[in-house]
Amino acid sequence: MLQVSNLTRRYGAMLAVNNVSFSIEPGEIVGLLGHNGAGKTTIMKMLTGYLDADSGSISLNGADMAVDRAAIQAQIGYLPESLPLYPEMTVADYLDYAATLKGLNSSARTDAIRYAIAATDIAGKLLAPIATLSRGFKQRVGVAQAILTRPKLLILDEPTNGLDPAQTEAMRKLIRELAKDATVILSTHIMQEVDALCSQVLMLRAGELVLDSSLSALRQSNSVQLHSDINLPALKDALRQVFSTVDINPITDGQYRLTLSDTQCDLNTLCQKTAQAVFNTGASLTQLFIEQRDLETVFRQLNSKTEVKDAA
Repeated sequence: MLQVSNLTRRYGAMLAVNNVSFSIEPGEIVGLLGHNGAGKTTIMKMLTGYLDADSGSISLNGADMAVDRAAIQAQIGYLPESLPLYPEMTVADYLDYAATLKGLNSSARTDAIRYAIAATDIAGKLLAPIATLSRGFKQRVGVAQAILTRPKLLILDEPTNGLDPAQTEAMRKLIRELAKDATVILSTHIMQEVDALCSQVLMLRAGELVLDSSLSALRQSNSVQLHSDINLPALKDALRQVFSTVDINPITDGQYRLTLSDTQCDLNTLCQKTAQAVFNTGASLTQLFIEQRDLETVFRQLNSKTEVKDAA
């Protein structure tokens, strides 16, 4: 388990990361989202032990970064956005070099390279110079170096950036496979990647964590849609008998949006009581469903709220 508590980092007078806390269970794929300058890169550098926090703590599977950095780093694999792949090297030479840098001895290097090659499906490119590889295969080589030590935490920075649709789907499949044995943090600005891969979302804005949510909970809005032959005045009268805190907005004829503002009532209860109230009037009900929000809408809403706060 990864546990981050009250993480703070300054660059001079600039507060890059401000009191960020979150936890991630093993086997999760977590999306790390935020505009440029939100603090994503700084957090990733602190998670890998490359950069010290000014305050706060990081622990992975019981080991504390401040006490046993080497033990944590041995459990982490990292794919930076701009990985320094050496174009003149072959894939095999590069992986051997990367394994050496990670401190693996000759016998361990051989096993690690075989594992990474099989996991990323790059056996057919081992003798190819890196300069000749497509963007997709270069990314696979980058992932291969990140998993040489079979890490328990895998941090991927923009792994699908610049890939074509087929390469993107292949990378998604690879990430899902890797998550069977590791926790994965996926830093990206591409919302579709988070939708396709992640179970949890962390959203940063101006160095602060503004959202830590499961993707399923995030998609659920506080509104339901109702399709019925009931007219608006009759619907208002019917619901007034049950609720005092539901906003009713007509969408089209016979179609209404009900927005819940009473936190003491959940959406399922709203649906049940609304259906009963409509039936009690003798009207028919053709559809009643909880509206779903998309990630891009949530991202835009949270950032616009913060922008208003910053401007104040």
